[in-house]
Amino acid sequence: MHGWITSRRQGSKEMEGRPEPAMQSGYRSRGGAHTLRAAVMLLALLALPACGGAGDRSGGQKPVELTVSAAASLTEAVKEIGALYEERHQDTKLLYNFGASGTLQKQIQEGAPADLFISAASRNMDEFVNAGLAVADSHVQLLAGELVVIVPAEGGHDIKGLRDLEGDGMKRIAIGIPESVPAGGYAKEALEGEQLWERLQGKLVQAKDVRQVLQYVETGNADAGFVYRTDAIASDEARIAFAVDAGSHAPILYPAAAVAASKHPDMAKELLAFFQSEEAMAVFERYGFRKAP
Repeated sequence: MHGWITSRRQGSKEMEGRPEPAMQSGYRSRGGAHTLRAAVMLLALLALPACGGAGDRSGGQKPVELTVSAAASLTEAVKEIGALYEERHQDTKLLYNFGASGTLQKQIQEGAPADLFISAASRNMDEFVNAGLAVADSHVQLLAGELVVIVPAEGGHDIKGLRDLEGDGMKRIAIGIPESVPAGGYAKEALEGEQLWERLQGKLVQAKDVRQVLQYVETGNADAGFVYRTDAIASDEARIAFAVDAGSHAPILYPAAAVAASKHPDMAKELLAFFQSEEAMAVFERYGFRKAP
């Protein structure tokens, strides 16, 4: 009996000195599972930047900047359409350069950064394309416009046609510089057709773009001015006196093209395609433009 008790006590002591395999094995298993879960979570976090929203190709990088050089008369419409584009393409940030089409053409020719060029005259775009400055096959006729004569909204003279510009009340008539401002070129062509160009020279005040013509009339620094209908619609300080006969000048078209020197020509062409979309055209029409025939 004593021997059995002694043996049993010794056995208990031996057991106390041994590790417990089942418990140790369970501990290692739980630790491995925690480590695996932590690794999976870390990989998921690292993958998040690559999982952008619809249209996001940036991979978490800084958005690509595209510069739109566009005729001044397109300012509001282009900015509104550009905002729609950025909403759908969060990898892209649009920058803008607005001015006279001839000035923009010259800037791009001299190396100014631009990815998309929208002109208010076919002549400027034809020269641009012929000089090899446009991406091949990207040249399109985007919009059509209309030339009007405006007067101040309050106190402006009631004139009905080009010959009324000879009246005594018309002391200053604002017009864009014909050589660089397409609206000025169209106005000159219409006045020449009525043999008025030379006779009105003493009254003409030349402006750098149609926006400056509008400003001259709005502030009373000109009694009348030649602008596009779209510019007149956007103003509360000027009103349309009459529309210039479309047959008296070349068709008013707004051609566009992706710029060959762009660092992102494919993205520039994609942006141009968006400007041609039904959604963009609805915005253009609200500002008074028409889709080019």
